[in-house]
Amino acid sequence: MSKISLGAKTLAAPTPAWLVGTYDATNRPNLATIAWGGVCCSDPPAVAISLRKSRHSYDAITARKAFTINVPSEQFVREADYVGIVSGRDTDKFAATRLTPVGSTLVDAPYVAEFPLVLECRLIHTIEIGIHTQFIGEIVDVKAAEEILNAEGLPDGELVRPIVYDPGTRNYFGLGKILGKGFVIGKELRTESGGTSGQE
Repeated sequence: MSKISLGAKTLAAPTPAWLVGTYDATNRPNLATIAWGGVCCSDPPAVAISLRKSRHSYDAITARKAFTINVPSEQFVREADYVGIVSGRDTDKFAATRLTPVGSTLVDAPYVAEFPLVLECRLIHTIEIGIHTQFIGEIVDVKAAEEILNAEGLPDGELVRPIVYDPGTRNYFGLGKILGKGFVIGKELRTESGGTSGQE
């Protein structure tokens, strides 16, 4: 398949549509929608998110050394977008979206009661990259609604129904159909090629 060069752009798609929960300097709970984020370590379990210094949440994370990752289901796509287009400096985003803040007892940050999946994070590293700063948070707990858990007690993507974001088109998407089971579907090729087990 031939390729066309598009230049150096942030077009890795899709990205998550996560809402980051913090307390600002006045102790008001706030939310910021981010797309630059993902899991970055297994042990300790950690996620990385990137924010510009101009964002209201930047100072909150720096001061409180904590944040939450709130994973909205598809029904909250309007709220997720709204949170990303207004500033917490002059807007109470929880009030405007009618979402409910819940104070974490583990980290100095709030989370969203209505969202099915929440990660409570303690800031462990701050990395200056360029116009964005990367905050790495150790996950100290995951909170999940019972109705999104599978038989093994783990969050199921079909039940969470998370939102993903395409930076190129600026469109939000839901998850599509299941294509195969991880660490299973690829075994067919391993058998055919005679490859060994393990991960890169």
